[in-house]
Amino acid sequence: MTSLPTGTSGAGREIGSLPQTPTVPSAPPRTRLRRPRWIARIREDVVTIFQRDPAARSLAEVLFCYPGLHAVLLHRVSHRLWRARWHFPARLLSHLARSLTGIEIHPGATIGRRFFIDHGLGVVIGETAEIGDDVTLYQGVTLGGTSLERKKRHPTLGDGVIVGAGASVLGAVRVGNHARIGAGAIVVKDVPEAATVVGLAGRILEKHVPGHAPVTARLSESRGDHDVRVLELLMEKVEILESRMVDGELSAHEKRNLQESIFAEGDGI
Repeated sequence: MTSLPTGTSGAGREIGSLPQTPTVPSAPPRTRLRRPRWIARIREDVVTIFQRDPAARSLAEVLFCYPGLHAVLLHRVSHRLWRARWHFPARLLSHLARSLTGIEIHPGATIGRRFFIDHGLGVVIGETAEIGDDVTLYQGVTLGGTSLERKKRHPTLGDGVIVGAGASVLGAVRVGNHARIGAGAIVVKDVPEAATVVGLAGRILEKHVPGHAPVTARLSESRGDHDVRVLELLMEKVEILESRMVDGELSAHEKRNLQESIFAEGDGI
C-alpha cells in the first residue's frame, strides 16, 4: 500500500497552508458631534435676551413671545439668501417677518452677534446698515438712509451701542463703540466712542472715558437746537433787565415792556 506524502492532504494541498481570515480595520475613535453653527447662534440670541431683559422668565416665553428674537432669526436666514443673490426669496422672507413682528430689517443689512431688539414695534433697519456685536435697539428706532444713490447710505453702529426708543440715526454716519443714543434723538453726524447723544439735533452731552469722570463736550451743534437757543435769548434778556434795574435806569413802564418782550412770540418758551 502506498502511503500519502507526509504533511499533505488527500487533495494534494499542504495542511498548514489554509486561507487566512482577512484583517478588518479597527473603527476610528468616536468623537463628540459638534452642534451646527446656526443652533449655537440661536442659543446665543436667547441667552442675550435673558441677560438684557429682566422681564424674561422662561425659555418658552422667550421663544414664542419675543418678536425681536423672531425678527433677528428670520433676518439671519434672509441675509444668507441675499448674499447668495437670491434677492426675491430674501425680500419675501423679510416681508413676512415684518408682517409677523412689526419689525422691518432689510435682508442686505449686516448684523453682528448678540443683537437684541427690545419690544421692537416700528424698528426699521435699512439695506446698507451695519451693526456690530452686543447692540441693543428699543422700539421705534430707525436706521435710515439720506441718499437715493445705490451706495453706502445707512448708519454703521459699533459694538455695544444702545439706541433708545424712537431715535433715528440717518445717513452713512458711524456711531462709535459703546455709545448711547437717547430716546427720540436724531443723529445725522458721526458719534465718538462712549459718547451719549440726546435731543432733536443730536447733541453730544458727555463722553465716558473708562477710569475718568465724564467730560462735558462742547456743544457746537446747539446753535441749531431751538430749545437751547430760546433759553440763551431768555437768559440774555434777564441779564439786561437785572443790570438796568440795579443801575436804576428803568421806569415802571419800561420794566413792564421789557418783561413782556422776554416772552414775546418767537422768543419765549
